[in-house]
Amino acid sequence: MIAAPSGAGKTSLVHALMKRMPQLKFSISYTTRRPRENERNGQDYFFVERAVFDRMVANGEFLEYAQVFDNCYGTSRAQVEEMLANGHNVLLEIDWQGARQVRSALPECRTIFILPPSREALEQRLRARATDSDEVIARRLRDSISDMSHWHEFDYVVVNDDFERATADLEAIASGAGEHLKADRPEVRDLVSKLLS
Repeated sequence: MIAAPSGAGKTSLVHALMKRMPQLKFSISYTTRRPRENERNGQDYFFVERAVFDRMVANGEFLEYAQVFDNCYGTSRAQVEEMLANGHNVLLEIDWQGARQVRSALPECRTIFILPPSREALEQRLRARATDSDEVIARRLRDSISDMSHWHEFDYVVVNDDFERATADLEAIASGAGEHLKADRPEVRDLVSKLLS
């Protein structure tokens, strides 16, 4: 599982990791949010109406689900179980709330949290998307600070200060060689104290 605050570069890193490790299977999440210009249904997300999402929750169809900002996101239990049953390693791109639920259901999973190198870089990335108003960006920044306070719940932390290195770090963890990227290393604690102050 890979989680990150909004703007940390999670989606770009996941795409790069999938190119490097095509043997990984990606779990496509369901969401109630509208697709962005470059997103396609069934490839980036399954875009569904809120009523459909609520029905899936009621039927127990999600391994995890959460409301993030004004939208809901969920991981199909059947999709993940089928890929695991077929012997595949599965990659979930979710938030910390969802990661908590998946850890409870699948305690053997590896969890990775991505951090930005600074708050300035985080804001710059959110603005570079050019998809949100100043008000939405301000809210995303506030929520990102809250999200980052959960970094210690994860097994590994990758700092996205250099895209190629961060991708290589993810590949090392996914290959079982990421011991040097454990979440409890001192430099992560120092960075988090700056990010949260």
